[in-house]
Amino acid sequence: MTTATPTRPSDASTLLPVELSPVVPLLLATGPVRYQWSPARLIEAALTDHEGTLSNTGALMVTTGQYTGRSPNDRFFVDTAAVHDTIDWGTTNLPTSETTFNGVYEKFKAFLESHPVYVHDGYAGADPEYAMPVRFINTLASQNLFVHQMFIRPTTSQLKTFTPELTVICCPDLKLNPATDGVNSEACILVNLERRLILVAGTSYSGEMKKAVFTTLNYLMPQRDVFPMHCSANVDTITGASALFFGLSGTGKTTLSADSSRTLIGDDEHGWGPNGIYNVEGGCYAKTIRLNPAHEPEIYGAIRFGALVENVVMDTATRTPDYDDATLTENGRVAYPIDYIPNASESGMAGHPTTVIFLTADAFGVMPPIAKLTPQQAQYHFMSGYTSKLAGTERGITEPKAVFSSCFGAPFMPRPSAVYAKLLHDRLEQHQATVYLINTGWQGGGYGKGGERISIPHTRAMVNAALSGELNAMPYETLPGLNLSIPTQCPGVPSEILNPRAQWPDKAAYDAAAKHLATLFVENFKQFTDAEELAAVGPHI
Repeated sequence: MTTATPTRPSDASTLLPVELSPVVPLLLATGPVRYQWSPARLIEAALTDHEGTLSNTGALMVTTGQYTGRSPNDRFFVDTAAVHDTIDWGTTNLPTSETTFNGVYEKFKAFLESHPVYVHDGYAGADPEYAMPVRFINTLASQNLFVHQMFIRPTTSQLKTFTPELTVICCPDLKLNPATDGVNSEACILVNLERRLILVAGTSYSGEMKKAVFTTLNYLMPQRDVFPMHCSANVDTITGASALFFGLSGTGKTTLSADSSRTLIGDDEHGWGPNGIYNVEGGCYAKTIRLNPAHEPEIYGAIRFGALVENVVMDTATRTPDYDDATLTENGRVAYPIDYIPNASESGMAGHPTTVIFLTADAFGVMPPIAKLTPQQAQYHFMSGYTSKLAGTERGITEPKAVFSSCFGAPFMPRPSAVYAKLLHDRLEQHQATVYLINTGWQGGGYGKGGERISIPHTRAMVNAALSGELNAMPYETLPGLNLSIPTQCPGVPSEILNPRAQWPDKAAYDAAAKHLATLFVENFKQFTDAEELAAVGPHI
């Protein structure tokens, strides 16, 4: 991989002569190549081609059709002899053949013969020792804007010698035929790890590109002693102490890491290597549903010219987005460069973390607002990766549903979970980081059953107490069943909300709900036959 140092704020496209664009070695496109265009030019092109409209703050608003989120059943890894024994095959990591990949690739080549393309070269990884140069080829200007803002932009001098080590080609308007193309639907995400080539067809959801890159890095980085993490990160501006926030989508990674009192490293994807932690991206991809400027001022303020907003309802007369309207999806998103956050890190790097926080959004209302984990419990809950889905967010879900996603991001971790859990164990042991489990979900009852969501101000107070070290001096008690150590006091938080059982009017109902969740934990952990000894530190039935 390259050792060139990526830099964040540069917009080298404005400095490149037009004559450079035809020499980009695409080997696919025969039409115009729009190379390294600036956000302004991409937005202008997107508006001209009716890909989207501008909001009242200048953000580009687009809709992505039937695909408003990732399509996990359409993501495949090419199963070759070189990678076969290193991937955890199953319902998450689906295999496909080289023959299928080559057939789809030929369709891409034919499609691009008659379509102009937008090309962006960028880096994945802020640490120069581990930065991967990635080339993105898009047929939509709005999607090229997305990768321009989401990945680290090279300088002009770096572009002159830029050699991609991974290429992503995205053609949303290319629809496949499952009967003849060997895929599951009209859409596909084909990841060829051996050829370092990713093909995305049939879906306009831009998150597929970034997650495909992240997944590829998650496969490659353990070989270089880097722990790849689905987490956000920030750092204390005075002490330099960094912190990590793990959690599945909707648990608060982006919201809690965007703290005006700390410097933001990144909101979603990081590496923890021998030099410390570093951001994989150059931007943020935040959820917008019920976005509140009082609680999330940094994200709200980032939705301006240059930002890309996906699947948010907008008043056509005033061009005002309605972040409370979930008509299109609960998964409305905004992509913006990280320097749109006032206190973002310029380097995207920090030292080894002193605090690690696991986030869950428990819709059953039984998990405590905060618990302190031992190193063994940290491994257990990392491998469990628990959160829950709400009733009504997916067809057929009428009650809260437990979700266990190992490593807090199983769809993006192609190797066996034990590989990543060992990297976590080694880092915690080496750097003596303290680990907390924080519930951003419900208390006093389950979702739709009398419970209320834990307030963001209370959660922020708990996070601040964990980061400052104040929680280390607090008294603790053990929560039976779930087997968690919870504080009886926390600065800025009413003591009565720290014990979840105390918040339920019906204690027997709480006990039943807690037993049900504990049973789900126990059953889920049985799959980790190579980590049976950790089951003793988890929830008990």
